Amino acid sequence: MVVAASQTVAGAPPRPRVARRRRANGSTRAAWLLLAPFLLGFAVFYVAPIVVAVVKSFTAVTRTSTYGRPVEVFAGLANYTAALGDAGFTGSVGRVLLFGVVQIPVMLGLALVLALALDSAVVRLRRFFRLAFFLPYAVPGVIAAVMWGFFYAPNLSPVNQLLDPLGLHPDLLSGSVILYSIANIVTWTFTGYNMLILYSSLQAIPPQLYEAARLDGASGWAIAWRIKVPIIAPSLVLTGVFSIIGTFQLFTEPQVMAGVSSAVSSSYTPSMAAYAQISAQNYGLGAAMSVLVTLLIAVLSWLFFRITRARAAL
Repeated sequence: MVVAASQTVAGAPPRPRVARRRRANGSTRAAWLLLAPFLLGFAVFYVAPIVVAVVKSFTAVTRTSTYGRPVEVFAGLANYTAALGDAGFTGSVGRVLLFGVVQIPVMLGLALVLALALDSAVVRLRRFFRLAFFLPYAVPGVIAAVMWGFFYAPNLSPVNQLLDPLGLHPDLLSGSVILYSIANIVTWTFTGYNMLILYSSLQAIPPQLYEAARLDGASGWAIAWRIKVPIIAPSLVLTGVFSIIGTFQLFTEPQVMAGVSSAVSSSYTPSMAAYAQISAQNYGLGAAMSVLVTLLIAVLSWLFFRITRARAAL
């Protein structure tokens, strides 16, 4: 009888809870299997370089003699002390902070205005204008900088030739305005990109909200300012964080401008300063500069989130 009972239990269908657990385990294994290529690439190409940079920032290369074999030794915080004491590096940080304070509000303001204009009912040919505004983002940064460098060059610029009869000879490559000339290139390139993010958010708003507002007598301006802008505020915050990160990664435009303007030094931005040190084989100092810039971006992004949340709660 015992043997018959065990055979009955073995041949019975699995209980529902056991079957659900088996299906869940199978789904979990399938999910990890599908995620494995991404996780491997993330670990190799994203996490590993960060770990290597942090480790390198605590090392220095010494030689036993002029022609001796280079030896990498632990340097503690010496590279961080040297980076913070480097006037060129600290000056570049202050320069990009000024750049961001001026350029980010202008760029996001233009992107918001363009997105609201495309979303309004009075604009025709939306697809054409959407593509036209986004097109500068498709132009490689080097090509865009070379093109604008041609417009800025005093002896080549067609703008200067047009202004010459008026007695105006602006030098947009001089040290006093080169930062704003670079800001103009960045604004021209990325306004359409940010506009597309904001425009996509506007398209997700239910049209019933607009109809209800119109029935209450709201004007087009009131709908835009009191309904559309508050709803897409999270997208504005997202583009703001992207812009902060992009500002401290500024490299291509000033690097190209350095070829046509003596006002752009090799340490004009933090990225250029770190690149100059790494090019000179001062890997530890270059890594320390990169880590400091990363920490500064994290702090500024956190402050931006806190400020925007505090204003939204008011």
